[in-house]
Amino acid sequence: MDKERFSMLLLEPGEIFFQDYSVRMKLNQTSDGENYDWMDGRLKLCSKSLVFVNKDINEPLIKFQMKEIISIECVTDENNESGNVLTIACKQYAEMLRGNRLEPYKFIHKKVNFLLSFNYANPDDCLPHIMQLLRASTLPTAEQNAMIMTIVHSRQSRFNFDTSWLEDLYEQVVFEVQASKVLPLIINPGRVLLTNSRIYFQPYNNLDQHPVLKINLKNVKNIIKRRFLLRPIGLEIKWTKLPENKVEYLFLSVKSQEDRDKLYENLLNQPDLELEIVPQNQMTIQWQNGALSNYEYLLYINSLADRTFHDLTQYPVMPWIIQDYSSPTIDFNDPKNYRDLTKPIGALEPSRLERLKERYDEMSGKKFLYGSHYSAPGFVLFYLVRKYPQYMLCLQNGRFDHPDRMFNNVADVWKNVLANMSDFKELVPEFYDPSNNGDFLVNNYGIDFGFRFDGTKVNDVLLPPWANGPGDFVKKLRDALESDWVSENLHHWIDLIFGYKQRGAEAEKSNNVFFHLCYEGAVDLDTIQDINDRHALEVQIMEFGQIPKQVFTLPHPKRLVNTINLSADLSLSRSVLTSESKEEANNLSLEQYIVFSSHKDVITNINFMGDSENIASVGQDGVLKIYSMSTKKLTRSISLSNLPLSSCIFYKTKNNQSILVVGSWDNTLIFYDVEFGKIIDVLMGHEDAVSSLELSPTKNIFISGSWDCTVKIWHSYESGTKIKPHECLIAQLDHDSKVTCLSISKDEKLLVSGTEDGEIFLWNMDTYNLHFMVKDHESKINAMTFDSECKNIISCASDKLINVFDIQTSTRIYSTSLDNEPMAFGWNGPLLLVGDDQGYLSFWDSHGASFRSKIQCHKGPLTAIIFTTDNKFVITGGNDKKIIVWNCHQ
Repeated sequence: MDKERFSMLLLEPGEIFFQDYSVRMKLNQTSDGENYDWMDGRLKLCSKSLVFVNKDINEPLIKFQMKEIISIECVTDENNESGNVLTIACKQYAEMLRGNRLEPYKFIHKKVNFLLSFNYANPDDCLPHIMQLLRASTLPTAEQNAMIMTIVHSRQSRFNFDTSWLEDLYEQVVFEVQASKVLPLIINPGRVLLTNSRIYFQPYNNLDQHPVLKINLKNVKNIIKRRFLLRPIGLEIKWTKLPENKVEYLFLSVKSQEDRDKLYENLLNQPDLELEIVPQNQMTIQWQNGALSNYEYLLYINSLADRTFHDLTQYPVMPWIIQDYSSPTIDFNDPKNYRDLTKPIGALEPSRLERLKERYDEMSGKKFLYGSHYSAPGFVLFYLVRKYPQYMLCLQNGRFDHPDRMFNNVADVWKNVLANMSDFKELVPEFYDPSNNGDFLVNNYGIDFGFRFDGTKVNDVLLPPWANGPGDFVKKLRDALESDWVSENLHHWIDLIFGYKQRGAEAEKSNNVFFHLCYEGAVDLDTIQDINDRHALEVQIMEFGQIPKQVFTLPHPKRLVNTINLSADLSLSRSVLTSESKEEANNLSLEQYIVFSSHKDVITNINFMGDSENIASVGQDGVLKIYSMSTKKLTRSISLSNLPLSSCIFYKTKNNQSILVVGSWDNTLIFYDVEFGKIIDVLMGHEDAVSSLELSPTKNIFISGSWDCTVKIWHSYESGTKIKPHECLIAQLDHDSKVTCLSISKDEKLLVSGTEDGEIFLWNMDTYNLHFMVKDHESKINAMTFDSECKNIISCASDKLINVFDIQTSTRIYSTSLDNEPMAFGWNGPLLLVGDDQGYLSFWDSHGASFRSKIQCHKGPLTAIIFTTDNKFVITGGNDKKIIVWNCHQ
């Protein structure tokens, strides 16, 4: 029972518990001669206090702060069996958990003496340690902390991990390091031992229920590097506890970044480890396509930004969404009910912002708009004090906040963050998690928080009229978070908190400037030699709050609304499609139907001739071939050039003439009349090889790309006219290196071009102006395509990468490296088929951003892919000179 009553949350934040002793204690005879009985219990020796835990659970725990102790000495007591007792003289002590109730500590302000009799230990054995900590308490806080850490490290250096705790005698020890187990406001030092099959944590004290924590590496799901107390020394391990199948976390801090990185690398090198790592860009594209809820995505970004539920100084931050807390009902389809997500919380109210700007203009040195932050330990516990009262008591030295300053009314808090000159706090995830049924809004422990100024007793949080209780309130907030309006605007808030508007010039433009010390990298604490200066900075930053680590440096892409509609009910546990439903929706198998082997060299391009009946192909043998799908035969073979042909497109003129345009390495565009079977014109369109062609039927134009570093826009050929370059050329789009591929969007409004240097250019097809240029490939772009919504560009290159770029922002939202070099793309519904240089065809799910399966199609590189309009057939071509028609089975 003793250990259940005592918690390190009864100590100061970060205080360390060393060991405990079986003792008896009593208040020494007072001046009026009254005698007190001995009380059985245990003495907890901690770095800044002594705590007596009474065996009687109805009696309070007694805490002696070291700084309040006048003296401790060993005296002889003739009435005591051992003869020796400790006498503790103090100016003040605290009573905690009287009647086992969570309530503010009772501080006894008077000079008293206590006697301590040890049942099994000798007082002389522990007295030197107590006196050492007592001397430390007389120092300034920074020096006291430094001395305590020296004591801790001295004790740690005398211990090694007890290998008798190993689960298996045949385990091989890989790495051992000093580390602390971290919980909110708690640090528990010990040792970490990594073997080839498990990771162990052995604390130096006997506080934990189990002397050694054992985690099987096969059960570890994720390992994340974290900051802890502003330093890169943290490691968070997510694992599944069996047989309960319960997700658990172990947050460790070590002495240095070097130790942390060694532990991390050794963990990753263990063959038993199989992590469930989802790449950042995969999560972004899943969220963008509606396969991940807004709530889950915000939690994920918080994690990327070093925000974790296990550290109150870096607790996950969520936005205020609703701004109406007074109406009897609320309409989530009405934009007026939502907060403006393009602005930080401090800029929502114009008159307050003007006053803040006036103060900002008058500042000298490093200016800031907001003298308070949107997330700090005090703000987190302001919201969660009813759920975690022990945290607040720990953080505020045994006291709750003044009743009028507590979280009493949602509407009042919203008004305050709009108008108060020093209140800019956002929300915590609990506001949007219906699984907790709004328990943080209810005084379930029946704690006496006191009375407000108007005589109202502080109890449950007062909710807006449109909420039918705490559970309904949180459920409706979650519905609002997942609404179309929020989905269309959430990227703006992400830019402010985690993205490119977080700092620098963009932050200034967005009125998003905070005190300079709260930004990551603003100060390197390890370089500050003076411990008092360092401590002052730590306290200032901890209490003020920390800006999350910057995750995005470019504008965040917008979510695609109405692609997949997920109800909030389905989002309660996780708003993603199940793997079973995704596999069922995107299951595709191919069966070989026709094989054409007619080219004498590599096939470079395949295209349809107006319908899905006839196919045209060109190759490096300089030959154009035409095939019939119905007869399964080659119907025509025309030698067009002595040099390789790169591409072909088909269109019909206004008088219904069927034209094939073929690009050649001899710099020409060759116009072939299909009906009459003859070349009707040759256009010397470029100064180097034509590499690719695209067609815009609605605009009656075609586009050619060339190794001469240009893309040219041409009027389509009309019968009876001679093609004259100066008359047919509409526009020339210049590049810095050879153009290797082109793609036009389905709506024909955008054109994308790729180059040999790995650059991607996006052009407006109405004005032919450059929308943006990005270079996220290191080598030649092999193929590009637009997604079905024309929101993203997908590219592949000889660097073996597939990248996805958001069209509006140019932000790369997905990237994956393949084992083989991707060469060609083709769409089948939501599946993108990727052909590679080993002849494989891989199926990539564009919504889930994951590969489903792959099949071998060709010997050597697969260079061309097209689908029939009904998606019943896919046609592939490759370096093996074959064209293969495949039956598609959904």
